[in-house]
Amino acid sequence: MTDTATADLKARHRALWALGDYPDVAASVIPDLGQALVDACRIGPGDRVLDVAAGSGNASVPAALAGADVVASDLTPELLDAGRVRAGRDGVRLTWEVADAEALPYADASYDVVMSCVGVMFAPDHRVAAGELLRVARPGARIGLLSWTPEGFIGRMLATMRPYAPPPPPGAQPPPLWGDEGHVRDLLGDGVVDLVAARRHVTVDGFATPEAFRDYFKAHYGPTIAVYRGLDDDRAASLDDALCGLARDADEGGGVMRWEYLLVTAHRA
Repeated sequence: MTDTATADLKARHRALWALGDYPDVAASVIPDLGQALVDACRIGPGDRVLDVAAGSGNASVPAALAGADVVASDLTPELLDAGRVRAGRDGVRLTWEVADAEALPYADASYDVVMSCVGVMFAPDHRVAAGELLRVARPGARIGLLSWTPEGFIGRMLATMRPYAPPPPPGAQPPPLWGDEGHVRDLLGDGVVDLVAARRHVTVDGFATPEAFRDYFKAHYGPTIAVYRGLDDDRAASLDDALCGLARDADEGGGVMRWEYLLVTAHRA
C-alpha cells in the first residue's frame, strides 16, 4: 500500500469512529467491559499502563481509578475528547494522546501493562498491530486483550453488515479474528509466555425490541452508520431486516442478550 493510500485509510478510520456516539455505546451498552479487562490485568498503583485504541476510556479510566499511571491512545481525537470529559467527571487524571495502533509513538519496552478493550481488533493489519503491542511492553509486562469473537453477537453483526459495505482495503483482516484464540496465539507467538484465553459474555439488556437495537446502532455506532450511508433505499431496508433478525435470534427473553468476547492475558517474554 502506498503512503498516500495508507494516509487515506487512516483518515477514513478516524472519520468512521467519529460518526455517531461511540462513547455512549461504551458507557451505556457495554459499561463493564473495561473494568473486566483491568481486573484481568491486575492493574494497581504504580503500574505504567498503555491502553491502545482506547476510545473514550472504557478501560483507561478504571485503570487510572485503580491507581495506575495511564496513557490512553487512540486514532480518533473526538473519542479522546469524550474520554477527557468522563475522566474529569470521575475526578481522575490520565494522559490522552492521538496514536495509531499500527505505529505507536512510544519507546520500546516502556510499559508495565499494554491492553486494549475491543479496540486494537479494528486495526486493519493484525500482525503489525500485534508487533506494536509487543514492542512497547517491557519484559515481563502484562498484556491484556478483550475482543469480540467471530461467533458472538458483534462478530455476527459485523458479518451481517459485510455484504452491504464497500470491499475492505487490500490486506485488511476481519476484526473478530482477534476473538479467535488460535489467531491471537499466532499473532503474539513467542513474544509472550503464560498466555491464557477465556471466552466470556457481557449481558446487554437495554433494547426492548429488535427494532430498538437496530435503530440505536444506526444512530450511534460508527461502522453501522458508515455502511448505511452507502445504501439505496432497497438495500437499506434489507439491512434493516437483517439486523432485526440478528437481534431477534439473540434475544434470550425480555430483550436480554449475551455478547461473547475473548479475554486474553499474557506476559511479555
